[in-house]
Amino acid sequence: MIRFEDVSVTYDGAAEPTVRGVDFAVPEGELVLLVGPSGVGKSTILGTVCGLVPHFTGGTLRGRVTVAGRDTRTHKPRELADVVGTVGQDPLAHFVTDTVEDELAYGMESLGLAPPVMRRRVEETLDLLGLVPLRDRPLATLSGGQQQRVAIGSVLTPHPRVLVLDEPTSALDPAAADEVLAVLQRLVHDLGTTVLMAEHRLERVIQYADQVALLPAPGEPPLLGTPADVMAVSPVYPPVVDLGRLAGWSPLPLTVRDARRRAGDLRERLATRPTQPAGSRAAGAARVGAGGTPQARASESAPTGPPAQRHLLFLRKRDTAPETPPHLAEVQNLTVRRAHIQALTTLDLTIRPGETIALMGRNGAGKSTLLNTLVGLVAPSAGRVQVGGAQPHRTTPRDLVRHVGLVPQEPRDLLYADTVEAECRAADSDADAPPGTCRTLVAELLPGVTDDTHPRDLSEGQRLALALAVVLTARPPLLLLDEPTRGLDYAAKTRLVALLRDLATTGHAIVLATHDVELAAELAHRVILLAEGEVIADGPTADVITSSPSFAPQVSKILAPQRWLTVNQVREALS
Repeated sequence: MIRFEDVSVTYDGAAEPTVRGVDFAVPEGELVLLVGPSGVGKSTILGTVCGLVPHFTGGTLRGRVTVAGRDTRTHKPRELADVVGTVGQDPLAHFVTDTVEDELAYGMESLGLAPPVMRRRVEETLDLLGLVPLRDRPLATLSGGQQQRVAIGSVLTPHPRVLVLDEPTSALDPAAADEVLAVLQRLVHDLGTTVLMAEHRLERVIQYADQVALLPAPGEPPLLGTPADVMAVSPVYPPVVDLGRLAGWSPLPLTVRDARRRAGDLRERLATRPTQPAGSRAAGAARVGAGGTPQARASESAPTGPPAQRHLLFLRKRDTAPETPPHLAEVQNLTVRRAHIQALTTLDLTIRPGETIALMGRNGAGKSTLLNTLVGLVAPSAGRVQVGGAQPHRTTPRDLVRHVGLVPQEPRDLLYADTVEAECRAADSDADAPPGTCRTLVAELLPGVTDDTHPRDLSEGQRLALALAVVLTARPPLLLLDEPTRGLDYAAKTRLVALLRDLATTGHAIVLATHDVELAAELAHRVILLAEGEVIADGPTADVITSSPSFAPQVSKILAPQRWLTVNQVREALS
């Protein structure tokens, strides 16, 4: 169905091809997963299938890509639309209408399908993806995950023979991701749809793949094989594979069920070890009742070697606050209504210095609304919000940046200049910081990135690091991050965890809105679960997520009833 014949792509101004030597076929009715570190060209390969590369992106495509016999170099994207459905990393870039139902119907209208057929397919898709309650909602009022489901639905309704999906579950909560992947599996198995997908959260998708194409490094040809064979040599792999490597299991397990069947001996080895190893984030959280402060817990559990110290050495030198207040933010009886929707209801929250909190819950639960309220972008409908003694929605941005900073779901929303240097100058000016403050932070977080680099030319992980440097220039005691691991591979996520842990040791409080259960298990002292705008659970990480079938990390499910959260905890205990 899809055939790559010695394909290489070189973008304008690039000295070397982004991808080269791509030569493999995707048979009809199979799901093939593209994996590899960030920046190796996965999105470029997907773009060649739907014609966006090179017709939209520019550059030079050598070799041949055919889809259902059509050469994508000689067929523009509109001439492939009846065969290929595409969902990119940014759902908003795909929307052309105003409401959910209209968006689902738009692709079929463009293909001239009959109204009765359109109506039936819209209803089917609403049911398949759990979108019935949202059918009349304006797209602008949806959460990021809800928008992603609508974007996926909009390419399903025309019934394309090929689906090209770039990070399709990155903004979805665990239950919604399972629903979407189950739908894709049904399309593959029952209708013979061909799916080519790139995804960083392999723990979600690896078990659904028929084949895996590994791009090991930029410019290197892909390695194609079965999921088990590729995971044995891949530099990126999910926690279940990491645990299998640590335990010496062969073949490596790809699912929690397979791993549980082999984990008996490992559980016996761990039974005599403390269930909350020293150094784990959950262990630190469990000591709250013993009188430890969050900042002390962060200091105890954070990495202490030179790599951790190096991240924020410059920031520490500038931190001259003589005393840390007991509370950085307080929320009392907060209610927020947006566009006739009750986003938050009588919510109470206290955030202390050095504390790392993970906000979790299904899409549309109110996580982003809470972050936006803390940073003053959304005014409370009722209740009280104080950050650093100020009311965010009544405080000027220039004053507020010294109390709280937000890195949004799309870091590009924070980046508007044409170069990294211009972004840094603007950040220094906005924060009244000495010239060069932001650039020094960028040098620590993004070594090798030049001043004249345009932010749009950075990878997702690099844009996140740049946005984080811009926010940290003002040294806000409270740092908010909305879905910070979207588009990050495992190595980039590890670097982010080290950075955020180091921030916590300096007294910064961190609040993450995330669907990444592995990130929460690795980093958070405390987890708050939201549902329909209300807090339904609030407590130490291990207590909250190990009791949830949806939000428990893979290691917790494999080694239950023992209370292990991450492979690093297990590795530390065994050593």
